Amino acid sequence: MTSSYIPKNILITGAAGFIASHVCNRLIRNYPQYNIIVLDKLDYCSNLKNLNPSREYPNFKFIKGDIASADLVNFILVTESIDTIMHFAAQTHVDNSFGNSFEFTKNNIYGTHVLLEACKVTGQIRRFIHVSTDEVYGETDEDAVVGNHEASQLLPTNPYSATKAGAEMLVMAYGRSYGLPVITTRGNNVYGPNQFPEKMIPKFLLLAKSGKTLPIHGDGSNVRSYLYCEDVAEAFEVILHKGEVGHVYNIGTKKERRVIDVAREICKLFGLNEDTNIKFVENRPFNDQRYFLDDQKLKNLGWSEQTPWEEGLRKTMDWYVSNPDWWGDVSGALLPHPRMLMIPGIERKIDGPDLNNSTSSFVANGPPSKAKALQEPESNITSLAGKPSLKFLIYGRTGWIGGLLGKICEKQGIPFEYGRGRLENRSSLMADIQNVKPTHVFNAAGVTGRPNVDWCETHKPETIRVNVAGTLTLADVCREHGLLMMNYATGCIFEYDDAHPLGSGIGFKEEDKPNFTGSFYSKTKAMVEELLKEYENVCTLRVRMPISSDLSNPRNFITKISRYNKVVDIPNSMTILDELLPISVEMAKRNLRGIWNFTNPGAVSHNEILEMYKAYIDPSFKWVNFTLEEQAKVIVAARSNNEMDASKLKSEFPEMLSIKESLIKHVFEPNKKTTN
Repeated sequence: MTSSYIPKNILITGAAGFIASHVCNRLIRNYPQYNIIVLDKLDYCSNLKNLNPSREYPNFKFIKGDIASADLVNFILVTESIDTIMHFAAQTHVDNSFGNSFEFTKNNIYGTHVLLEACKVTGQIRRFIHVSTDEVYGETDEDAVVGNHEASQLLPTNPYSATKAGAEMLVMAYGRSYGLPVITTRGNNVYGPNQFPEKMIPKFLLLAKSGKTLPIHGDGSNVRSYLYCEDVAEAFEVILHKGEVGHVYNIGTKKERRVIDVAREICKLFGLNEDTNIKFVENRPFNDQRYFLDDQKLKNLGWSEQTPWEEGLRKTMDWYVSNPDWWGDVSGALLPHPRMLMIPGIERKIDGPDLNNSTSSFVANGPPSKAKALQEPESNITSLAGKPSLKFLIYGRTGWIGGLLGKICEKQGIPFEYGRGRLENRSSLMADIQNVKPTHVFNAAGVTGRPNVDWCETHKPETIRVNVAGTLTLADVCREHGLLMMNYATGCIFEYDDAHPLGSGIGFKEEDKPNFTGSFYSKTKAMVEELLKEYENVCTLRVRMPISSDLSNPRNFITKISRYNKVVDIPNSMTILDELLPISVEMAKRNLRGIWNFTNPGAVSHNEILEMYKAYIDPSFKWVNFTLEEQAKVIVAARSNNEMDASKLKSEFPEMLSIKESLIKHVFEPNKKTTN
């Protein structure tokens, strides 16, 4: 290629991502005389394996770090004698921007500003190529026959495109004010191998490969233009060498396709029935109808699209079929409206030798001149199998279940931290997630009463604030960050009725509507459970009358009734925490969602438990029964009594014991008193 500009040392930001990795691999392959330095923080949509073709070249160096670190960026520019920057690093998924727009501002605007300032300070940059998007133009009229040209007004319509437009303004300002040699690109949609499957084409390919339905936002009439990744990589090669300083270049195609038509073509490739395998879902906020570019300016430099749509789609399909585990567990990305974790630390390691231990790379969170290279915490590094390591964020540190969860994590070697924020304080929850970087969130916090649910009757605002508002806030924050929330709820929202008679063995199922309103506590729990159905990222576990092997714990149901003067005798479903809490951890690992009756199968009465207590613990123990009517005279709020159907949980965990078997194995046998 005839070149008017010849770089020496190129810094490519975000090169472990989709488009930038193809550009990096192309330049490494075609220009062995160029030194290519890669800077990437390796967040959820980056993958070091994308750079496999470049790893063995002597002119390639990988640095793990964040463009928002000014010291690090300055250090790299100086020590590597960088003369050219190709700036790809950005948060790009529109769905994510609606839920966590501050991260887009931080990455796309502030990160770009740090780079520009470093270029100004070092004064050695001869080219700064800023990668933007066609979305900064906003929506194109449906009947427009001429696309947006480079001088068109910028009218972004979502937080993502707004931050990209804001970054462009900074680039333009540094070009004009400080004479920085900047070039900006604005591109159409890109598809091809290695793309993280939150984007439509790889998502549809993976779903179709598994025979699942393809979700279409709205009616599918939205129009998009698609370029194959290798054609786009070639466009950047041309712009690098022939682009004029101070200019903007559209990278686009005149060939447009409706979203519904793309879905139909993918169904056809996999032999699926489009009538049954395409599902229309709720549209995202302000889903632009059309983006259309005028790409003549780039064509004047000698570039043109080479890959026909049919060929590119077939190549892409073949790659995803051959590499199904490239990204590990991507179930969260395949949802109709994904909310992925947009914070650094979720790293996917390259198979084979560790790049970070090679002589041509280093990892840094700050300048190596001030501190030695730092590895990310081990809890945030993925296994060689490609699946992220676990790290739990637990709410309810001072609570019974929350405390036991911490002990289970310690026993299983699962990294965890307790949340510091209050459930009803959204900003504090956001801070917890940013600091901890969890893979799952466990909510064992809530108001159950002091010392019992009667307290809630006279503290209704406090009960609502925590049990309803707090739980919903945590679920919403988790959804924004693409996190599964394991929520410990209660089964005390039912009472025996004509359809579920006492002693019949007919238990309430997960889909049954709550019918117990005898206590304000139960009302709040039933209310929040119904509202949580709107959150697809929540797993609700209905705990009932929890029991553990710690018979000194005053919250233990056995401890309670063994200290009462009188007890009622009525069968109930109950939860043996020693057995079921580890199961809840396994449920998190399996990413199970929805509502689950979290009790051991069957029911057991108060008297049956106390008979076991007498047989195993205290042969001299005695107790007195009284009726429900008599009990009602000494309590403020009514108590729920019911049997719950645990067959759904039993089906998922067939080894689970019945309530009486579990009581003996996990509670009474370990506490059995020996006699002379």
